[in-house]
Amino acid sequence: MSMVEVAIQSDRGVARLTITRPEALNALNRQVLDELAEALGTLEDDADTRVVVVTGAGRAFVAGADIAEIAGLPSRAAAEAFSRQGQGVFDRLAASRLVSIMAINGYALGGGLELALAGDLRLLAESARVGLPEIGLGIIPGFGGTQRLARLIGEGRALELVLTGRQIPAAEAWRLGLANQVIPDGDLLASADRLAEELAAKAPAALVAAKRAVRGGIDHELATGLAGEAAWFGRVAATADAREGTEAFLNKRAPHFTGR
Repeated sequence: MSMVEVAIQSDRGVARLTITRPEALNALNRQVLDELAEALGTLEDDADTRVVVVTGAGRAFVAGADIAEIAGLPSRAAAEAFSRQGQGVFDRLAASRLVSIMAINGYALGGGLELALAGDLRLLAESARVGLPEIGLGIIPGFGGTQRLARLIGEGRALELVLTGRQIPAAEAWRLGLANQVIPDGDLLASADRLAEELAAKAPAALVAAKRAVRGGIDHELATGLAGEAAWFGRVAATADAREGTEAFLNKRAPHFTGR
C-alpha cells in the first residue's frame, strides 16, 4: 500500500508518525486505520527503531472517527467490524515492542483519544482538548475507549466522561491522570522528540521488557504480575547490555548499549 494519510520520519532510533489528513482534522476512516497498521509494521520491522512519536498534522491530533463513514455503515455487523478494525490497530500499538509517545496537538476526541490511550505516554499541548463525545451522536466509543480510559483513570471518572461526552482541557486531563505532561503549544514536538531520544538511548531489551511487564501485569492479580516481572527480569539480566549497564555504574561512567 502507498501511504497518503500517514507519514513516517526516522532518525537515530526514533520515528515520528504523523497522521496527515488535516482537511478532516485527521479523522480516522478505514484508509487511515489501514495505513496506521502498515506504518506500525514498517517501524517494527526496523530493528534500529525503538521509540515512535505519534502526532497529527495541522490543528488537531485526531478529531475522532470519520462521522460520514460511521453514518454510512449499512448494518450492525458492518458497525461491529469497523469497531474491531480500530481496536485491532490500537491493540497492536499497545502491544508493540516500540515505546509510543502521543504528542497531542489540538483536538483528541473520540477515536483520537482512543488512539492516544493505546499509546504508552501522552504529552498534551496546553491548548489540547480531549474527550469521548460519541454519546451525543447516539453511539458509544468503539475503538477501546470504554476499556482503556477506565483502566487509566478509574471507573467513576471514565463513566463521567463517556456518559456526558464532555471535552476537557489539557490541565484537567493531567489532573485526572490522563496526561503525563502538559507542554506549551510551541514546544510540544520538541519536547516529545527529546523524551523519545532519551528513551531510545536506553538498552533496547530493557525498554521492551519494562513495557511488557507493566502492560502484561496490569489486568491480573499481583502474584501473576510479579511472576511475569521476574521472568522479564531474568531475560534482560542475561544480556550484554545488562552487563554493560551494571559495569558502567560500578566504574562511574556512562553506559554504551549495543542492543545485545
